[in-house]
Amino acid sequence: MKKKQFSLIVSLLVVFSLLLTACGGDNKQAEEGGESGNAPAQELSVNINTEPFSLNPSLANDSTSSSVLLQTFEGLTRIDQNGEPQMAMAESHEVSEDLKTYTFKIREDATWSNGDPVTSQDFEYAWKWVLDPASEAQYAYQLYYIKNAQAVKEGNASMDELGVKVVDEKTLEVELENPTPYFLELTAFYTYFPVNSSIAKENAEWATDASENYTSNGPFVMTSWEHNDKIVLEKNENYWDKDAVKLDKIELIMINDPNTELSMYENDELDWAGKPTGQLPLEAIPALKDSGELQIEPIAGTYWYKFNTEKKPFNNKKIRQAFAYAIDRQSIVDNITKGGEVPAMAAVPPTMFEENEKGYFKDGDLETAKKLFEEGLAEEGYASAADLPSIILSYNTNEAHAKIAQAIQDMWKKNLGVEVELDNAEWAVYIDKLHNGDYQIGRMGWLGDFNDPINFLELYKEQGGNNDTRWTNEEFKNLLNQSATETDEQKRAEMLKQAEEILMDEMPIAPIYFYTNTYVHKDNLKDVVISGLGDVQFKWAYFE
Repeated sequence: MKKKQFSLIVSLLVVFSLLLTACGGDNKQAEEGGESGNAPAQELSVNINTEPFSLNPSLANDSTSSSVLLQTFEGLTRIDQNGEPQMAMAESHEVSEDLKTYTFKIREDATWSNGDPVTSQDFEYAWKWVLDPASEAQYAYQLYYIKNAQAVKEGNASMDELGVKVVDEKTLEVELENPTPYFLELTAFYTYFPVNSSIAKENAEWATDASENYTSNGPFVMTSWEHNDKIVLEKNENYWDKDAVKLDKIELIMINDPNTELSMYENDELDWAGKPTGQLPLEAIPALKDSGELQIEPIAGTYWYKFNTEKKPFNNKKIRQAFAYAIDRQSIVDNITKGGEVPAMAAVPPTMFEENEKGYFKDGDLETAKKLFEEGLAEEGYASAADLPSIILSYNTNEAHAKIAQAIQDMWKKNLGVEVELDNAEWAVYIDKLHNGDYQIGRMGWLGDFNDPINFLELYKEQGGNNDTRWTNEEFKNLLNQSATETDEQKRAEMLKQAEEILMDEMPIAPIYFYTNTYVHKDNLKDVVISGLGDVQFKWAYFE
């Protein structure tokens, strides 16, 4: 009996010892970063809707491309978790007494994903490429704060006159046209990102695929790009701040159907659904709001329609005004978008100009719209709306864009007696059509690139670039130029408001609403950073 008891005790001790060893093994594995039963994989899946326009930061000009580039590249500065610019590729900077010259010291440990050092020449090369008159960089005007940048782009100055100087391999000097208090925000924007100059010089198509040529310098590196399907990013082990990066992998899928996106989220195939990368189905928003799962955040962005002012009948200001005034914006945000958006009767969001919550004209002002429409028709020699050329409203493929376009099509039919044809295309085709002027009315939105009203107004300062309306106005342009040299903040703000008043009178654009971000995400996904401008960074994200 005692022998059996002793054997049983020994057996129990062996089993208990094995259990302790197993548990100890799991704990050690978790501590060392291995997988255990309780440790979630640090792999994120989100939807970006569509193929990016370009993953060359010098060519990119849209929010889809931005959603990728903010993960894979980094500028001299980066916007941090609190919305403030912090040193990034630059470890330090100095500013001259006249506030016009910035000297950046680039980190010694700043490297490209292939191990090449990030140098001053990489920044110089990228910026000069953007400003080359032969390049098709739509965002070139973002660099016009640099001395002689605009003159260089327009062929009125040589590249040698550009205010960018390589002092040495790790020191970059930048001279500005005027003091620019938000310049460190600008250097965090993707048009200011460097490119690996040694690779770009050898291969002009370096950014079109996830090959060995595609090198980046941000928290993540692209390892796969299945066009029109998905992009895979992995942690960049050569990134100077890699210890701050918790995610091992990000999968960016391209599903341009909000219902499929939400279904994949509910089936745990996605960790995030909705903006700023994707889109929630409109009909699901009320239920998600009622459940408490929906997140809604106002952002500095405006949804608007652009008029091609070189094409009849929108060469006429009164006809443009009539079309803009005949829109019932409140009905659109109440019955279609349902995400807490605010009707927009101004271009600049109220986060920048508080009074713009009211705007420059009355929403759905049908009486004024009809009066202006009749006057505009007479000025252009049309006897009635039936004599107008075919009116085509274009938008990129998306459920919300389609429903908004259909609603506005009905409003223009009912309120102005105008027959409007709808035309939609996938994003890459659509954006090319707008840039080429191949449209009459086109949907577009603008999310602030930096936190200043000038960013919404300078779009329409010159023809070309992102100004697909072909509209220009000398008084408008002069006010923006004067604001650039005005050091009194109140006077500068007044100049910008005067400029916006001209824009809203001339009406090359018809604002519809001010954006919000609406989204849902997994409860254990932490520290995804969405700025007040609506862009997203996964550098600090992790699964708890």
